[in-house]
Amino acid sequence: MSSDTPYRSSRRDGFPRLLRAEWTKFRSARGRVLTMAASVLVTVSLGLLVAGGARTTCVTGKGEGPCPAPLVGPDGTAVNDRYYFVHQPLKGNGSITARVSDMTGQMRLPDAVPGVRNVMKGVVPWAKAGLLIRQSLTRGTPYAAVMLTGDHGVRMQYNFTHDVPGGPHNGPQWLRLTRSGDTITGYESDDGRTWAEISAVKLAGLPETVEIGLFATSPGVLWEMAKAFAQATATFDQITLQGANGSWRRDDVGVSMESDGKTPHHPGGVVESGDKLIVTGGGDIGPATEEGGLRADLMLIGGGVGLILVLVVAVLFFTAEHRRGLIGTGLPASRLLAAKAVVVGAVAFVAGLVTSGVVVPVGLAMLRAHQNPIQPLTLGTELRVIVGYAALAAAAAVLALGLAALVKRGVVAIGLAIALVVVPYLLAIAGLVPWLLMITPAAGFAITQSVPTFAQVDVDQSLIAGYYPLPPWAGLTVICGYAALALGAAIAVHRRNVHRIP
Repeated sequence: MSSDTPYRSSRRDGFPRLLRAEWTKFRSARGRVLTMAASVLVTVSLGLLVAGGARTTCVTGKGEGPCPAPLVGPDGTAVNDRYYFVHQPLKGNGSITARVSDMTGQMRLPDAVPGVRNVMKGVVPWAKAGLLIRQSLTRGTPYAAVMLTGDHGVRMQYNFTHDVPGGPHNGPQWLRLTRSGDTITGYESDDGRTWAEISAVKLAGLPETVEIGLFATSPGVLWEMAKAFAQATATFDQITLQGANGSWRRDDVGVSMESDGKTPHHPGGVVESGDKLIVTGGGDIGPATEEGGLRADLMLIGGGVGLILVLVVAVLFFTAEHRRGLIGTGLPASRLLAAKAVVVGAVAFVAGLVTSGVVVPVGLAMLRAHQNPIQPLTLGTELRVIVGYAALAAAAAVLALGLAALVKRGVVAIGLAIALVVVPYLLAIAGLVPWLLMITPAAGFAITQSVPTFAQVDVDQSLIAGYYPLPPWAGLTVICGYAALALGAAIAVHRRNVHRIP
């Protein structure tokens, strides 16, 4: 009986029999099975090593100890909520109008002389100063704000995660914020006479009395994969209020204390000068992507290494048959390659599911046991991370199979697959050429991100900091597109070769 008998039988009996034949061939090769198992072991081991070694501590007024749980906003996202607020209570409907006539600041840059703090004048791109209405001074409660930023023009932001762009102004600008029931509307003007609406948002459940006023804040300046001190100072004039006419109250909301528990760390403040209020603040009102705790996707940091073994198995699954001459000899190339793709994709999916299904929940449990703060994670997001990694592994395996069928040389196909899938991922971990995660199959790793990349938050552009240039499903679509293209091209080439055989 010739070695290609199973394929001829499968052609007569249909695709399901062909699948069974390919599955038998796959599992009968012990080396392939062991290599797939090794891919699971490698990724799980690296993830648990990261989880077991993570120790996060914070310095508070009571000394150094475990960090508090992350502050969460109205939708459960980890948030920052620190700013200097000059405000009054507003009962019922009303508004506030003011001009931001000047915005300056200071920020700490890398020390030019070791040990000597290098604080320079300037504002970071997302420094904010403007008008704010919020439910209360309790941190994490609903709010809406219209603001001038350091380098992103006028914005209206609300409930920490939502950002609506206004005009591209970076100079003096009139701002207005109105309340009508639960609806907050933001406006901007160049001259204080002609107004343009930026957005109207609904803050469900606002109490009758809210806080309304002026604020300033500034996230830290980003360098060396961390944020250093920065403050913003804004001058407000032409201030008018409707519905509130009390005295101004002053609060440095969320300011942290030095180790003595009494001295504010980088406090804000306000200076009154005639009809002007000069407000200084530091911190941020927005998502806490880095400060909000450790992320679930860090448990899959070894996924790139584990996928190398998956790619090797997928390539060898084709080249072993090609060396025996079972492909390109008149057999139905499309059905044969499709069957191989289904088998290797399914095996890679199961291996990936076992990997992520173990390392993500176990790793998170280890992080919690060591009292590390964890980014809030819904069940839906955790399932998407787990199943998404399995889908990524399946797509990568099909891509590697398609490359092997195109180049017909195992070493070359393995090198190509690693260069396309793994190398860009490893470079992105180091913060290098992150744009490769948009145009290469490594974009598929975006499906594992457990914390969104928010446009209104500057972060170090590395996977360690949680930066993915594409949303989860867009990234998975990219690698699936590459896999379909490689497999389709391989099928077309093999069909052409069959037709050329006399």
